[in-house]
Amino acid sequence: MPNAREVRLRIRSVKNIAQVTRALQAVSASKVRKSMQALMNTRPYAVKAWQVLRHIAGQPGRENLHPLLTRSSKLENILVVLITGDRGLAGAYNTNVVRFALQRFVNSPLPVRYITVGRKGRDLMIRRRQSVIAEFSNLPAAPTFADVSAIGRLAVDEYLSGKADEVYLIYTDFINMVRQVPTIKKLLPLEIDEGQGRVAEFAPAVGGPAASYIYEPGQEQILNEVVPRFTALQVYQAIIESLASEHAARMVAMKNATDSASALAGSLQLEYNKARQQTITNELLDIAGGAEALAQAE
Repeated sequence: MPNAREVRLRIRSVKNIAQVTRALQAVSASKVRKSMQALMNTRPYAVKAWQVLRHIAGQPGRENLHPLLTRSSKLENILVVLITGDRGLAGAYNTNVVRFALQRFVNSPLPVRYITVGRKGRDLMIRRRQSVIAEFSNLPAAPTFADVSAIGRLAVDEYLSGKADEVYLIYTDFINMVRQVPTIKKLLPLEIDEGQGRVAEFAPAVGGPAASYIYEPGQEQILNEVVPRFTALQVYQAIIESLASEHAARMVAMKNATDSASALAGSLQLEYNKARQQTITNELLDIAGGAEALAQAE
């Protein structure tokens, strides 16, 4: 059994770790709320852009309206935008989304290339010998649309150049504080008829006859501006969802770590009490033995 001093040092060390994990838990809880607020701020523009695209796509000749709305005649290459985190201490968050991506495309007969967002995803994909053509890491703690627009532009350029016939977006959807689900969504070509996830979910339903619009400066100019921006906006929303999921996963992981540290400190405290009691008992026995020896000597 370790002595009382060693146990006391271990108790102090465990309590210090508990303070750190408790602080990380509080910080992650605050960041979750900020990420969800940032996501809510993008919804008005996303909903309006989706309504415009859906109206235009409902007109004859949709396939010729814009290259990003046109399905490729051949399917030879797949590009995946994989969103993970830059840091650990988030439980199985990064591992789950990478495993989901690998399981989704492990049996794909077509070559699959990846654009990774986050250092953890980049490292795991390279370690598994996947084709990573670009990586974006060390994004700001609260990224803006301008910070992530390059990711959307790269995906659009790969699609327009013919290097990718389909582009998928894999990220972690934030359901609630204790549930985050890896999700896949086709990014290009835009599937307007099937809706765009939460964009379609929050778009108000309009009844009655379809509205008639006059586009200025023109339908083609608006599509050339809105469609690429809407694609980049989907990437931005996925990154915000993933950030909220990462912070929620880290908050839960830190809460579990704090609870485990508290339980360990309690068990060490019992061990310390036993060690101290044993030391006191031994000292009393030594005193009693010495007194008995003196009495016999007299």
